[in-house]
Amino acid sequence: MTAKATSSRTWTEDVLEADGPVLVDFWAAWCGPCRMVAPVLDEIQAENTGKITILKLNVDENPDLAMKYQITSIPAMKVFQGGEVKTTIVGAKPKFALEQDLAPYLG
Repeated sequence: MTAKATSSRTWTEDVLEADGPVLVDFWAAWCGPCRMVAPVLDEIQAENTGKITILKLNVDENPDLAMKYQITSIPAMKVFQGGEVKTTIVGAKPKFALEQDLAPYLG
């Protein structure tokens, strides 16, 4: 299972109008740490179905959203709820650290 991709075209429906929390992984194909964190996010998604939705946004293909949300370093993850950013996580982290950051949404 891999996280679904979102884009500028589907952003409003996928993220801003979503029911429940949505973690958006801002990434790029050339980013090594992004590739390292991707399978961890897939595991978290698989283990928490119905609690949180995890989506990927390629910053090279969607520079407008990367700029709007001030993504200056990747991997960067933002949790949206009710159309607003609730949590920002920057950098690749091990699974237990990401789960700690996401605990309010996984509970």
